[in-house]
Amino acid sequence: MSLRPAWLTFRRYAAATTGMTLTLFALGVYTAATGSGLACQAQWPLCSDQLIPALTINPDFIEWFHRVWAMITGFLIIGVAGWTWLGGLDRRTRLAATLAVAILPLQITVGAITVTVGGLVPGGYTVSTHAAHLIVALAIFTLLALTTIWGGSRGSPRLLRIAAAIAVVGIAASAVFSRAVPFVTYSPGAQAAFYVTGLAGHLGLVATVAYAAEAARTGYPGVDRRVATTVSLLAAGAMAALVVTLLLGRDLVLYTAAWQQINLVTLAVAFALAGAAGWVARDVDVSREVSEPLGAD
Repeated sequence: MSLRPAWLTFRRYAAATTGMTLTLFALGVYTAATGSGLACQAQWPLCSDQLIPALTINPDFIEWFHRVWAMITGFLIIGVAGWTWLGGLDRRTRLAATLAVAILPLQITVGAITVTVGGLVPGGYTVSTHAAHLIVALAIFTLLALTTIWGGSRGSPRLLRIAAAIAVVGIAASAVFSRAVPFVTYSPGAQAAFYVTGLAGHLGLVATVAYAAEAARTGYPGVDRRVATTVSLLAAGAMAALVVTLLLGRDLVLYTAAWQQINLVTLAVAFALAGAAGWVARDVDVSREVSEPLGAD
């Protein structure tokens, strides 16, 4: 008899963990943008000689809350990987989840360098370290997204369309908060919002590539394989351009007018390619879709 409640399927658990990771990403950006990453007097696990700082919005609390959220999310990620092995899920799902756990120590180490021992490590609190922290976090998020996508049921034409729509909406929403488009002041809150929306777009693109690639390889009822291949390539190109905008969203370069133009162009390319993928995906026939289980819940 299983102690797991019936509503707690693997896909729901993996999706919740992916959502926690997205939130952690935004919290990390907000923490860095407010300068709170240098709070807590560079202590860990204590924060300014306290186990729990004053529960008010101040740099110590922001940094402490980010650490707590990261710790909980880390254990959930380990749980996802464990479920893929104990639950008998397919090989690619196990591989994606296991890779996420394998690079988790690297992310923890880079994070520790930036906020605690940066002064003791050459290149501690620097642009290169922040870039590494961002790239590894994005890799973990992408692997969790793939784990969620692959770990439930086979894709379908309807899911392909939905994924492409999420990508377009997410990228369009991120443009509102992007530093490339001066709609709003690029404040710490706007930066966090940019990454929430941008990562939602990235998630949609990951799902679009995954579903389209599966359709091109194995075939979906109602999906022409050539159409699926085109959608996959367009979405992959959009993903590459979007990643550039996510990197430029942090202070990884001296953000001159030239870099702003580059940022604007890459954002436009990401939106255009995602839109093209969504447009081509209109040709799939959702009336013929069939969903088949890939592995255990």
